[in-house]
Amino acid sequence: MPETTSFRCLDGWTDPANLIGEVPGEHVFWLDAGVDAASGWSWIGSGEPADPPDPVVDGSSRQRIGREARTGPFVGGWVGWAGYDAAASRAGAPAKRDAAEPEALWLRVERFVAFDHAARRVWAAAPADAVDDFAAQVDTWRTGAFARARADAATGDLFARARVDPDQYAALVGDCRNAIRRGDAYQLCLTTRFTVRDDHPFDALAVFRRLRAASSSHHGGLIRSGERALISASPERFLGLTGGTVLTSPIKGTRRRGDDAASDDQLVRDLVTSPKERAENVMIVDLMRNDLQRVSAPGSVVVERLLEVETYPAVHQLVSSVSGSIRPGTRLSEVLATAFPAGSMTGAPKLSAMTILHDLEGAPRGTYAGCFGWVGRDGDADLAMIIRSIVVNGEQAYVGAGGGITWGSEPEAEVDEVALKARAPLAALGADLPPRWRERVR
Repeated sequence: MPETTSFRCLDGWTDPANLIGEVPGEHVFWLDAGVDAASGWSWIGSGEPADPPDPVVDGSSRQRIGREARTGPFVGGWVGWAGYDAAASRAGAPAKRDAAEPEALWLRVERFVAFDHAARRVWAAAPADAVDDFAAQVDTWRTGAFARARADAATGDLFARARVDPDQYAALVGDCRNAIRRGDAYQLCLTTRFTVRDDHPFDALAVFRRLRAASSSHHGGLIRSGERALISASPERFLGLTGGTVLTSPIKGTRRRGDDAASDDQLVRDLVTSPKERAENVMIVDLMRNDLQRVSAPGSVVVERLLEVETYPAVHQLVSSVSGSIRPGTRLSEVLATAFPAGSMTGAPKLSAMTILHDLEGAPRGTYAGCFGWVGRDGDADLAMIIRSIVVNGEQAYVGAGGGITWGSEPEAEVDEVALKARAPLAALGADLPPRWRERVR
């Protein structure tokens, strides 16, 4: 991989949604800041399969490589994902592995297009000896591109198959509460899966267009390698690494959007004042503080925000943020060894929670509940949780969904939350919830 990346600013603005269809190759990505984003960055491009990245993340490589802030935080490196099960196993928990899924998929990226949504500028990025040719190639993409941002309608004639029915999920919530009552855990993130099959391979780009049209998010993404693809509208940033500072923003607490402004405001108030949701969020904040302290300088870990509401097209979420200063010489693998799987997808205490959930869920999570995004060769990174996501492999796709369980959880409300979270990703596949689950969506 080249030591530096050169950037060329292109004339005018092109929405990444219009350009992504022109990117050639079997291994293509689109990291998306959202529909009509007014801030942040998006990236599209292609790469080649690579081993998982492991740069030093203490900020020293960033200083050595150098960068221009106006060209965005990603200077080339890797784009990809890591799944849940292998990470749980490495953390010491029992884990079932899905033989049909890789534990991780990373692409080495040297050429890409960066979109600065605030400045409305487009940059072509490539090694210095190739950037002019690549910029010219991107201009040909722009000439050939046409407005494809509007999502094609899905057929809507597919039905998902549920791993468990609503009554079974409610019973598992009861089992979680029993484990909490015994003192084996404080909180458990109980998940399940919905699987969809079609007669033809899913068009991953079309599926992502539909998902982002319905559930746009600041950490959306499409990463495709052959017939396998991860499609996500994730609202949760797992780890951001910038110049030796690490930031995590766990989400715990969800409410649907209201039918009008008054009901929407009431749902926000209900979320903010719920003792169960507040306790659940604070438990995971405390867990993440403990995780980050293991790789951060003493005294540097702080809670930057606590119990703030973020609103998305389908849901309100309760979000907090924790940051720390990475110790000198620390590599990405060391950070992931302490923080991954994320506490928001396990519960607390983490190892006990993963062990309990292994028995209750009874099947692999696969890629779901893992993380995805970019890792720069300079040691900066931005990784999101794989939630509100779809995993596609040819004619088959699945959607994972779940929620945090505390002693104060009500089983019926937890069932409703799973149905709410799974509905939009399934609709993007042209599928509906199974009949008994569909009854739970109001």
